[in-house]
Amino acid sequence: MTSSLKSCGCSGYYTEDFTLLWASVIGHRPESKLKGLVVWVTGASSGIGEELAYQLAKCGSRLILSARREDELNRVKRHCLDYAGLHDEDILVLPLDLLERTSHEEKTKAAIQYFGHIDILINNGGRSQRSLCLETSVDVYQALMELNFLGTVSITKQVLPHMTQRGTGSIVTVSSVVGLAGAPLATGYSASKHALQGFFNSLRTELTDYPNLLISTVCPGPVQSQIVHNAFTEELNKPVAIAGNQEHKMPTSRCVRLMLVGIANNVKEMWIAQQPFLLFYYAWQYTPTFAWFITNMLGRKRVQNFKAGVDADSAYFTKPKTS
Repeated sequence: MTSSLKSCGCSGYYTEDFTLLWASVIGHRPESKLKGLVVWVTGASSGIGEELAYQLAKCGSRLILSARREDELNRVKRHCLDYAGLHDEDILVLPLDLLERTSHEEKTKAAIQYFGHIDILINNGGRSQRSLCLETSVDVYQALMELNFLGTVSITKQVLPHMTQRGTGSIVTVSSVVGLAGAPLATGYSASKHALQGFFNSLRTELTDYPNLLISTVCPGPVQSQIVHNAFTEELNKPVAIAGNQEHKMPTSRCVRLMLVGIANNVKEMWIAQQPFLLFYYAWQYTPTFAWFITNMLGRKRVQNFKAGVDADSAYFTKPKTS
């Protein structure tokens, strides 16, 4: 299985093993490049955000951990302190709700006051979706855009002036491969990630006078995390019926390791996925007509399996049971 880091400004693509070889021999390793830097991670209480905290702690980064659940953030902090050579004062737990945009200025000031500056912001907070458009309330679409898009933009706008004033910094945003090409059962989620792609691609071009300010987007494919369990369905407060088997997905630790390799080497856009997902998105890049054919074929199967009660993510690998 392979994964890829794709850079806007670098031609070609790399297999998972070559990426690490490239980083260790030619580029920077996260352990050396990220040591001592102040990194603010949103969505740090579970999934990719939690794993980012652990691996960044092992790299020696100083951390600001944010999410809504303060008790879970404290658990993550304790784990970081147990397994990395950091001190209590090296990790700030800063509860944050992306939907409460009026609080973001105050939260950003608190983060800067604590450490003196922010080197890297990793926008990781958000929720996914598992529902058909015809059955989904408009309220769900509004909630997805408010959280995934506007919440991320709001935090970015608070941190960005601080970084432009310093003339250096990195804003890294976890998007998704469905921010590059749509997928059934995720119309609202995909739309929110497309919005992030458009926003940060445009922002990057506005900041050409700041060559030491990195705007990077990360587009993971299926990853083993809690994102499916917490996904929106057709109604705001209705939970996902079936979380499904995650064995076919990329391990969270592997995804995060590749993210840190990309951040350490100033990669502007990263596609991180196992095959066949990665190949599918390269088809969208280079052969869109063929990709439409494949999308329609697989999309039809995914919807059919979803209606039959098979988990959306494992639908490609599972035959629906028939009575």
